[in-house]
Amino acid sequence: MKQNQSSSNFSAIFAWVVIALSFVVAICIYVFVLGSPSNFVNGDLNNHPVDTGVEKWFGTVHKGGVIVPMLLGLLIIVLTFTFERIITIVKAAGSGSVSNFTRSIKTKLDANQIDEAITMCDNQKGSVANVMRAGLTKYKEMSADAHLPKDQKVIAIQKEVEEATSLELPMLEKNLVVLSTISSIATLMGLLGTVIGMIKAFAALANSGAPDATALSTGISEALINTALGIGTSALAIIMYNVFTTQIDKLTYGIDESGYTITQTFAAKHS
Repeated sequence: MKQNQSSSNFSAIFAWVVIALSFVVAICIYVFVLGSPSNFVNGDLNNHPVDTGVEKWFGTVHKGGVIVPMLLGLLIIVLTFTFERIITIVKAAGSGSVSNFTRSIKTKLDANQIDEAITMCDNQKGSVANVMRAGLTKYKEMSADAHLPKDQKVIAIQKEVEEATSLELPMLEKNLVVLSTISSIATLMGLLGTVIGMIKAFAALANSGAPDATALSTGISEALINTALGIGTSALAIIMYNVFTTQIDKLTYGIDESGYTITQTFAAKHS
């Protein structure tokens, strides 16, 4: 229990560190990369971006204003946690097909080959295998117990499976709330940048009765850039969140199926 709590605390600290570092990196990119004088005419950040090369795009994004580094920070967070979740879920899936693994364990149980089934779990090394191994270990223990009644043995196996499941599921689902939150926040941040940009644009139109073309173009550019960054970041967060939840649902189904297989096999084979 203490180990599980320590792991949870570390995960929370890790998430906050990643978020903080992402915004620091985003600010550095905005100031030193996008805001490099080489990206603007005559090296002046108040001028338009240069006309050619990647510097043109860097300068254009920099013109998006102070909301841009916030959106870049959110994008970096999405990319970081996407990479982290991919590694975690691939590791949780283990080696080989989960459905084939479950069927193989069922075959071993029907043949009363408990030790071989446990060895298969050790080789598979996924979340389903971890839960099934805990259940099989308790299955073996209850099979050797000549004192407890059958219903108590089944309950003991079910409890062991539930405890193992409660340790695996949080590991699969952690940090998904970050992606789901950013999917909404990024859009709102983009809209905020759009509003700020449009305010500047209309202020330029009202300037002394004669529109200031530079201020007008800057305001429109800021509005459109923030909209694009916000929508793009939000779309990526939504897509990855749905991909991960789909994979987690498959693993959860495998875990539930493995627990059901173990308990029902024990109930059928023991009097």
